[in-house]
Amino acid sequence: MKDYLPLIEAALDRYSAAFDLPELFVASMRYSLLSGGKRIRACLCLACCELVGGRAEDALPFAAALEMIHAYSLIHDDLPAMDDDDMRRGKPSCHKAFGEGNAILAGDGLLTMAMRLLCDVPGQEAAKKAVFQGALEMAAGQSLDLNVTVRDLRSLQRIHDLKTGALFRAACLSGACRGGCDEKEAARIRSFADKLGLLFQMTDDLLDMDKDAAEGKLTYVTLLGQEETRRQIDALAGEIRRSLDGYCTEAAAYLGDLADRIAIRTK
Repeated sequence: MKDYLPLIEAALDRYSAAFDLPELFVASMRYSLLSGGKRIRACLCLACCELVGGRAEDALPFAAALEMIHAYSLIHDDLPAMDDDDMRRGKPSCHKAFGEGNAILAGDGLLTMAMRLLCDVPGQEAAKKAVFQGALEMAAGQSLDLNVTVRDLRSLQRIHDLKTGALFRAACLSGACRGGCDEKEAARIRSFADKLGLLFQMTDDLLDMDKDAAEGKLTYVTLLGQEETRRQIDALAGEIRRSLDGYCTEAAAYLGDLADRIAIRTK
């Protein structure tokens, strides 16, 4: 099975050390950026580039930018004013390691570094727009999550279509655009990304259902029930597999396998 992680980790290390910036500022950014994680968004970007006939290496700046944006969102999400989480990926959150002020700046720096990185890529306006739009929509989803009380399935779907789904769309579309897809193929890949984002969120809600129930949080599990949520997860995984029909490539096999792994993940 294809393994994009070595390419991604090397790129993140290289890009995040490329600028002449104050040592503490760089350290706080790299602390969160290089702390591991599944790199799902970056892997999606590279795989979708290859899916349409491009080279994964050509999409690396976009994949790295997406991971920077994701890392910034996690730093800010962990802050006391947001979700107030002390731990992230098995170690102290950025604001616990560096203080709140430095954590805010680390997030700001990662977002700006992502945009700066893409400025160095000639052309590729559609791929850049996909990343910029994804970052904006993700922040909008965070805002809704912070300020809107979820009362029904429709409002829950709206929040997660932005908060979770936006970066999945950005990853798949930026990679596909970098690989040279046409408009019809872009629409097909957007539909794939939307289904995958929903699949990811539903499995998240299953994994966190005890914690969410204790906090009185409305999720797919509390609104649909555990059995129906699992049924929809299985159905989505099947739809995603079928959406890749016609792509007889290693990248297509990787994406189908990724959907299956997300559907049964335990963490």
